[in-house]
Amino acid sequence: MPATNRKGIRLLLVDDEPHILEFLELGLMNEGFEIYTAADGESALAQYRENQPHIVILDVMMPGMNGFEVCDAIKRSGNQVAVIMLTAKDEVEDRVKGLTLGADDYLVKPFSFSELLARIGARLRNQFPNLLSEVAYGPFRIDDRRKELIYRDNVLELSPTEYELLTYIVMNNGVVLSKSLILDKVWGYDFGGEENIVEVYIRSLRDKLGDKEHRLIRTLRGAGYRLDLP
Repeated sequence: MPATNRKGIRLLLVDDEPHILEFLELGLMNEGFEIYTAADGESALAQYRENQPHIVILDVMMPGMNGFEVCDAIKRSGNQVAVIMLTAKDEVEDRVKGLTLGADDYLVKPFSFSELLARIGARLRNQFPNLLSEVAYGPFRIDDRRKELIYRDNVLELSPTEYELLTYIVMNNGVVLSKSLILDKVWGYDFGGEENIVEVYIRSLRDKLGDKEHRLIRTLRGAGYRLDLP
């Protein structure tokens, strides 16, 4: 679990399922975030206007005003805000619609709490870097303002792409990451090269980490890579 100063980072949770809302509220409060909740679209917009959250975690399927309508209204407000949409449907149409309306990320239920934390961390790094101090994950420390990644108190000499790749892997500690997913997140959707480029960069990172036996960045044949922090 990353350690960082999250005081003053405001999150709005919107879901009509009480047990999900309570689970997320308790978990994210324990992580140090300032949490607001809403169980429907109208209440969500009222909370949004009153509290000006940095990140809105927004369920798609709600009675009355659905998540797409709420996302559209929030993004039209003109304020700087990140929206992570939650849905029980793994359908391309829903994902495209949400992203078209300005959603910044997308999670399909059921999802792990650690994955949600990673997505929140990514949005903060990308859209609110001034809110974050140095973030620690086990023996790793990430200072995104300086674009430095420290491992066991040593600053790693990394190219810009190596920095983005290792940061992405570290922030998704314990999650299996396929080559195609890594390409999308690090190189971008319009990358026209071969998936083997990921292997080349992983090999370079292992060399720089002294991970000769692949105990830190593990290869799962046919699935991808997983970081196992000690």
